[in-house]
Amino acid sequence: MSNNFADRLTDGIRSKGAPIAVGLDPQYGRLPVAIREDKEFNDELDTEAAIDAIFEFSTKVLRIIAPHVPAVKMNIAFFEKYYSEGIEAYYSLIEEADNLGLEVIGDVKRADIPSSNEAYAQAHLANPEYTDMEDLLTPDAITLNPYFGIEALNPFVKICREQGKGIFVVVRSSNPEASAIQEIVDAEGKKVYERIAEQVASIADDAELVGVNGYSSVGAVVGASDAEAASRLREIMPKSIFLVPGYGAQGGGADAIKACFKDGAGAIVTASRSIIYAYERDEYKEASSWEQAVEQAVADMKTQINQMINAK
Repeated sequence: MSNNFADRLTDGIRSKGAPIAVGLDPQYGRLPVAIREDKEFNDELDTEAAIDAIFEFSTKVLRIIAPHVPAVKMNIAFFEKYYSEGIEAYYSLIEEADNLGLEVIGDVKRADIPSSNEAYAQAHLANPEYTDMEDLLTPDAITLNPYFGIEALNPFVKICREQGKGIFVVVRSSNPEASAIQEIVDAEGKKVYERIAEQVASIADDAELVGVNGYSSVGAVVGASDAEAASRLREIMPKSIFLVPGYGAQGGGADAIKACFKDGAGAIVTASRSIIYAYERDEYKEASSWEQAVEQAVADMKTQINQMINAK
């Protein structure tokens, strides 16, 4: 197995024919009735019962998606709300996903000054150094916020070099309200997200971070909401893999998604709610079980994304 995150991810995308990462954002109130009404799980206000229900659901989702996609994006916020019980479940699910052969992207979006980022990097990305935690696994890659400056991210970049991990820096997100900051134009006519992209590209170009597939372990989060912006960012960051939110529940367009790819590669599209809660959607109401609905939604997304990429 390659010790370069970008190579592992691109190899996984190629082998499964699916440039897809399923997002794991579990919310107790949206879990299948069969789980919520189980006598062991049916108390939302009891942290142990609630997190056990979420763990049961999440484990089953991982087993459903593993044969079909190369990666899972786990949003730590939905676990942190349950305090220590939730954090324990988060790391246990990372181990479960790793055992299933999935690349794990921890959606943590941490940001701070370099000294604090040293600690964040150890907590969220580095392999544990503690002798009593030899079996604990951290994600293969994490998302980061660049607000404190690209240089502040050096502790994470160092771990990418030394331990074969990856990062995805938020360059242009898919939520509409972000435009109030990300699209501010400077005196030279460049937008904030373009300036961030230029700095990300300067780090991603480091030969120690670029794998044999030509992509860097320093990637970028680029929302699928504007084809022109995505195309521009693809030009600025040719070696970065794009983590592309905005598909499904957020309504990302086909042209914008296609623009994130370079010759059909270099990007991975994420979908969370539209997949893991597929059993709520009208088109999957006839499924024989919630598990079948999730599996069919993954298959349908795989077909749709590949059609978008290959469209003339």
